[in-house]
Amino acid sequence: MDIIWFLLIGLAAGWLAGQLVKGGGFGLVGDLIVGVIGAILGGFLLGLLGLTAWGLTGSLVSATLGAIVLLLILRAVKRR
Repeated sequence: MDIIWFLLIGLAAGWLAGQLVKGGGFGLVGDLIVGVIGAILGGFLLGLLGLTAWGLTGSLVSATLGAIVLLLILRAVKRR
């Protein structure tokens, strides 16, 4: 059941990050991939800051922040 929640949070985070970062979403699969990678990245970055995400809302915020960072990195690499 945890993997299903992880994927649902990743999907929501990928969609939300796509809406917040100019350019829109990437479709169902694209949002899922961005969100899942963003969740891992967000957890890593929050860990570096000494913070942890608690509960569903904390996981969604962490994953969304990670997805936003991922999208900004991808955009910067794409411009070069």
